[in-house]
Amino acid sequence: MEKSQQIKGLIWAILSGLVVFAVLTPFLPGIQATLLGIVVTMVFLWSNEALPLGWVALLPIVLFPLFGITHTNEVAPNYAQSIIFLFIGGFMLAIAIEKTELHHVISQKMLAIFPATPKGMIYALSITSGGLSAFLSNTTTALLLMPLALFLTERRELQMRFALAIAYGASVGGILTPIGTPPNLILFGFFDQHLIPGISFAHWVLMVLPLVAAMFVVVGWVLALGTVNETLKTDFKPQPLNSGQKKVLYLVSALVAILVINALATSLLGWSGFNEKGLLLGFGLLLFLPPFDILNWQDTKKIPYEIIFLFGAGFAIAGAFTTTGLADQLAWLLQHIAVFPTWLVIAIIAFLVTFSTVITSNTALIAMVLPILLAVCEQSGLDSRLLMMVATVCASYAFMLPISTPPNAIAMSSGAVSVKTMATYGLAFNLLGITFVTLTANLFWQHLL
Repeated sequence: MEKSQQIKGLIWAILSGLVVFAVLTPFLPGIQATLLGIVVTMVFLWSNEALPLGWVALLPIVLFPLFGITHTNEVAPNYAQSIIFLFIGGFMLAIAIEKTELHHVISQKMLAIFPATPKGMIYALSITSGGLSAFLSNTTTALLLMPLALFLTERRELQMRFALAIAYGASVGGILTPIGTPPNLILFGFFDQHLIPGISFAHWVLMVLPLVAAMFVVVGWVLALGTVNETLKTDFKPQPLNSGQKKVLYLVSALVAILVINALATSLLGWSGFNEKGLLLGFGLLLFLPPFDILNWQDTKKIPYEIIFLFGAGFAIAGAFTTTGLADQLAWLLQHIAVFPTWLVIAIIAFLVTFSTVITSNTALIAMVLPILLAVCEQSGLDSRLLMMVATVCASYAFMLPISTPPNAIAMSSGAVSVKTMATYGLAFNLLGITFVTLTANLFWQHLL
């Protein structure tokens, strides 16, 4: 970004925060108006990328004490929440997968399963993108697969559909696991912070799998509308796994098996089970030891620490909303929706969060929404875990604009997708996603939480 654009973005962010503070001061206590002004400034800085993501994420440590919102010793521990170490373990596994190029093998094998038609490749790309994004960064996944969108065909219309299949598949797939997307980690950390019973790794996957499967079916079907049933020229020759890839695959398979057994033992036998944060971090650390010897300490430089700081900022914002009483204040304003039937409350929350995430950082959004929902539920008796899960999943429904999520921006940068096209398809998927979440939460999640 040019210096002039950076300065312009910084000025606009600060002015936006000041305007929000000035407008809200007559209606809210000064500390609450100040908090919202700071959060709006951070959201603008995250959106316009005037300053590095990690730099902005560290601002609460400086600004919250400076403006009397909370003390430094209360803000700083948010950046070392135990849930963050689960994500670090996940990052180590992801780095090992990339280092051994296991993701190339997985993607080639996946693509070879589907028929070499436009419809078949749309499903192949979206499901492969989603499967990888459940464990890898959605940015990495989109960067890996996007060249395939241009390689598979020279027709611009098909390239557009393939690029959107990759971008939307990454967003949908990230919902599948607790480590698949930042809002999921924010939710799990919020459970820890407020001593709310958590959701195990396997239980989460079980709950969201029907939703994710339905979204994959609909995304593929809609994007394939109007395509011709022709055979595309593909040249996928899956190679046998080398020793490093086999080691990582065995380790990941063992981890998945232990997570499933751990969840079953906890739910069926009442056993407290292993701590999943320790499990993921432990398996990540095994990659450094014989007989694996996949990672060395230099590889840890690839861990995106700015994302870890982003989690910390999310926890800090959520904590400040609670300690300043802002969550209760906003909950009081939203109290009237609690008188509606549960299905309608779920639909309203899904709608508000889904369309808010179009223009807002989904991490910052969910950090603000969770404490408000908790306060609403405490005042009304609604199921807090159900409503917070609905909001968290909908925070990943960023389908409409390039700025909404990195995979969208990568699809746009391919040159095959226009903003108008993305917004048109994205609006349809937003509405379908809201419908599916509402149905899944009412018919399925209520009985499993």
